[in-house]
Amino acid sequence: MRTRTIGDRTVSAVGLGAMPLSLGDRPARKQAVATVHAALDAGITLIDTADAYHRDATDPGHNELLVAEALRAYGRDTSDVLVATKGGHTRDAEGGWGLDGRPEHLRRACEESLRRLGVERVGLYQFHRPDPAVPYAESVGALAELLDEGKVEMVGISNADSEQIRLAQEVLGGRLAAVRNEFSLDFRSSEPELELCAKLGIAFLPWSPFGGGPRYGGLADRHPVLEEIGAVRGATPFQVCLAWMLAKSPAVIPIPGASRPESIRRSAFAADLELTPEEFTRIDAS
Repeated sequence: MRTRTIGDRTVSAVGLGAMPLSLGDRPARKQAVATVHAALDAGITLIDTADAYHRDATDPGHNELLVAEALRAYGRDTSDVLVATKGGHTRDAEGGWGLDGRPEHLRRACEESLRRLGVERVGLYQFHRPDPAVPYAESVGALAELLDEGKVEMVGISNADSEQIRLAQEVLGGRLAAVRNEFSLDFRSSEPELELCAKLGIAFLPWSPFGGGPRYGGLADRHPVLEEIGAVRGATPFQVCLAWMLAKSPAVIPIPGASRPESIRRSAFAADLELTPEEFTRIDAS
C-alpha cells in the first residue's frame, strides 16, 4: 500500500472511517471487529473514530471501545497504527447531536478517550466541530495544552474553514497536523481548504468521500465516468473515486467508512490505483 504523512507519522494512503461500526444499522460486534482486522490485513494504518460515535446515552464511547478491542484482539503488532479520535461533538440521551467546545469539556473528553482507547497518549486528537458559543481560539488552545502536556501526539481540526485553519495553525504554533472535512465529487466546497492544507503541509482527511447518506448508492449514476474508467481498469466506481481523490493532492488521505470486511478491502485497493492524467481530468470535470 502507498503511504502518506500526518505530521511526522507515515500512514496508509487510505484510512478506515470507523463510524458505521457504531451508528445506525451497525453490525454485530464480531463483524465489526472483523472489519477492523480486514483493514489492518490490507495495510491500513489509520483509523478514524470519535467519542460521539455511539447511539445514545446507553453506550457512550462505543466506537472508541470497539476500535481498542479490535486492536487488542488482532494478534499482531499494531504499533504503527495511528488512531485518530475527536472531541467537541456530544450526544444526548435520545441520540441527538450537540456541541461543546469549552476547554474544560475538551480536556475531560480527551481524558475519557485515553481511558477508552487504553493508551497513554492519543495519536491524533481532533476538535470535532466548531462550537459557535465558544471562541475558536479557546477550543484549539485547549488542544494545544494537551499537546504540550504529552497527552496527545498530534492535533487536528474537523469541519473547519480556511480562516479557522489559519487560526488553529497560529494558536498551535505551526503544529496543526490534519484537517478533516467533508469532501467528495458531489461536495467540493472544501476545495479551498484542501488547497490551503497542501500549501501548509497539513494532511487533509476527507470524510464521506463517496457522498454519504442517500447519495451513496447512486455514485456511478451521478458520475458514469467512474464506472467507465473502472471497467477498463478492473476497479469499482468507488475505488476509482478514491483514486481520483488521492490524485488531487499528496495531502489527501481519504477515510471511507465501512461496516463489512469486504468493503474496506475494496477501498484499500484504491491506494494503489494510479489514474492517468486524462482519466483524472475526466473525473474531475464530472
